[in-house]
Amino acid sequence: MKLLLCLAFLAAVCCSVNSKETPPKVQVYSRNPGEYGKDNTLICHVSNFHPPDITIDLLCNDTPLPNPKQTDLAFKQDWHFHLTKSASFTPRNGEKCTCRVTHMGKQKDYAWEPNM
Repeated sequence: MKLLLCLAFLAAVCCSVNSKETPPKVQVYSRNPGEYGKDNTLICHVSNFHPPDITIDLLCNDTPLPNPKQTDLAFKQDWHFHLTKSASFTPRNGEKCTCRVTHMGKQKDYAWEPNM
């Protein structure tokens, strides 16, 4: 009987963790202040999301940036995850650079603001 109760409790905990969906919080920024024509790094930090199934793409004018680097998926004690992706880029005047995040079948673009 105790074993059955323990299994039921574990199943309930697993189901509650897996059913919890939290959309990501996204921050897009550059390593250095944005200057047109100067080499920089575009960074997209995605945090506080669950479940961990997520895709991050870094784009300029809808073209993927080459050779992106991504951190390992990490999580906090409450099972919310975070991940960072970055790539070298050289911003050009009139160019739109974005971080495209796909989570739970929903895709959203987050624009980099050069603040120039």
